[in-house]
Amino acid sequence: MPDQTKGCGLRVPLSLLCAVASATAVAQDHRVTLDPVAVTGTYVPSSTFDVPASLDIVTREQLKDGQAGVNLSEALSRVPGVVVQNRQNYAQDLPVSTRGYGARAAFGIRGIKVLSDGIPASTPDGQGQAASLNLDVAERIEVLRGPASAIYGSNAGGVIQMFSKDGSGPATIGASTLLGSDGFLKNHLYSQGGNDTAGFVLDASRMDTDGYRDHSSARRDQTFAKVHVRPDDDSRLALIFNTLEQNATQDPLGQTWSGYRHDRRSVIPQAEAYDTRKSIHHQQVGMNYERDFGEATLQFNLYAGQRSVIQYLSIPKGTPANERGGGVVDFDREFHGGTLRWIQPVTAVPGALTVTVGADYDQSRDDRRGYQNHVGNVLGVKGELRRDEIDTATSLDPYIQAHWELGRWTLDAGLRRSSMEMEVDDHYPGNGDSSGSKKYQRTTPTFSLMYAFTPDLHGYLSAGKAFETPTQAEMAYAPGGSEAFNFGLKPATSTQYEIGLKARLNEQSRLNVALFEIHTEDEIVVAGSNSGRTSYYNAGKTLRRGLEVGLQNQLAEAWELNLAYTHLDATYRDDITAGSNRVDKGNRLPGVPGDSLFGELVWTPLEGLSTAVEGQYRSQVYVEDSNQQKAAPAYSVFNWRARMEQRLDRFTVYEMVRVDNLLDRRYVGSVIVGDGNYRYYEAAPGRSWYAGVGVEYRF
Repeated sequence: MPDQTKGCGLRVPLSLLCAVASATAVAQDHRVTLDPVAVTGTYVPSSTFDVPASLDIVTREQLKDGQAGVNLSEALSRVPGVVVQNRQNYAQDLPVSTRGYGARAAFGIRGIKVLSDGIPASTPDGQGQAASLNLDVAERIEVLRGPASAIYGSNAGGVIQMFSKDGSGPATIGASTLLGSDGFLKNHLYSQGGNDTAGFVLDASRMDTDGYRDHSSARRDQTFAKVHVRPDDDSRLALIFNTLEQNATQDPLGQTWSGYRHDRRSVIPQAEAYDTRKSIHHQQVGMNYERDFGEATLQFNLYAGQRSVIQYLSIPKGTPANERGGGVVDFDREFHGGTLRWIQPVTAVPGALTVTVGADYDQSRDDRRGYQNHVGNVLGVKGELRRDEIDTATSLDPYIQAHWELGRWTLDAGLRRSSMEMEVDDHYPGNGDSSGSKKYQRTTPTFSLMYAFTPDLHGYLSAGKAFETPTQAEMAYAPGGSEAFNFGLKPATSTQYEIGLKARLNEQSRLNVALFEIHTEDEIVVAGSNSGRTSYYNAGKTLRRGLEVGLQNQLAEAWELNLAYTHLDATYRDDITAGSNRVDKGNRLPGVPGDSLFGELVWTPLEGLSTAVEGQYRSQVYVEDSNQQKAAPAYSVFNWRARMEQRLDRFTVYEMVRVDNLLDRRYVGSVIVGDGNYRYYEAAPGRSWYAGVGVEYRF
């Protein structure tokens, strides 16, 4: 199938960017935060303008300005190179991809390292969940793409790291309520406060929705607690606890193209007949400790937690997959780990050299069971046991990194030895013994060099190697219907190159441009997906080439413009045949739009009042490797938001309103890559609204 968006999708957004850049001369007031400080990528606090990598920060102000604080898509749409598909399905979570990594994930996030306050929100095999990031307590979100991501180990096609806020200032309590379309209701309570010695944050929320589509209602409860103390002038300790509870979240599954066209709110009959649903119970505790020893710094963290999931699938009664593995997934996971890191400035050389050495240890252990999803003729209930095993994933990664500023030059270099072992202890006698283990190891180097042509114009080159291990879910089933664990699945290995420019066009605007190329071997792709089971195999070589452009611009005293544009050409470089599957050289990788553009125009006429119009364009998205099935069409949508805030003595009151999809466009918000039942499409909502009010009291 020819790509009808190639070419024109690139010219139009670039011409728009050029026109906007030429308008920066009218800027009058410096309101845009051009150079926020980040630690992702270097471990050393550095201005994003001085880091030789594609690194963006979403600030707390952006996170709370007219946003619902529910989905990661609210935050990351403004970051070039990142695609978040809001599938409106809380049973499956958001699919997130960076430069094409993670686009084919059947659920959650894979191929991207997800962290919260330095603590992994991804398992050692690379599977993460966006819902584990609590946006209500986020101080900022740092997003790293490109070769520098390899310093975070396997499955690091990118890094998304959220940092929670510290309690500061007078003690406060607050509450807010947000209402919206399709029965949406979110209630939020919080308290925080602190001084130079200690601080605390307490936060709790409940979100309910009937869902846009039929059979898609959800309830999500989140709690968060953080205490930080400074035992002395040289040390800091933070204790963090969070939970996520979702009970019987309905799963509307995907739609066929004809079903989507007939009724975008519809679900297939099996979803209701088997009452497809998912429950999650997640608790986690973490500790961060940091101490200065002269100019050096020791950083240490520990974490542990548990996660229980039970999911009811729609595998029809009598199919082999239901008889062998079952249509009910049930597991209890225990996980723990820690990081030890030493950051040492080196004064014996010219310039400013900092060397970081450290090691990360992570382990997750799943007590995994499978049951039939029927008892006799009663469907959607837990039936006979069909699977019983212990899956353990363990990783231990030492690494070293150097950050050297020497005159106009900045050099970053890193080396990591990644090791991930997957062990399976099969306790179920009926399907043969699938016990075994597989260990994946790689050494991944990265190198970046930046030159300051002027104080306001920096250019950089970056290169590195990375690898991506299979996840437990990808290894669970061998191609061809075999019950055996797929220990033959190999890791995908890649070599990445990037060249970029960072420019302050004037005091009120900044422009980032990056060109990248990624060569991957043994890409992990879908071999088949049927009866609730998806199996994977290693394809040949793939190639990703792309362009990312980010612009922040203060047009005038009260006007701000932000743009994020991505062009990505992701293709297979080999002809591939696996069973009946045929993939031709030059085919597009599914789940990856060729062009994405996000823009927002923000007007702040008065202190405490802001309003904005958002626009988003996304080109067509192929849904499977042959590119023969109907691609999800390109779309453009516009949103509007407003927020008002008033302060009266010790009280602060705010109101917000938001309207998404202003023009009520019909479009596919997300795709399920390679679905064997041709149910690739998940409809996005039509025009929808949110309105809320909040109050805060300072003691």
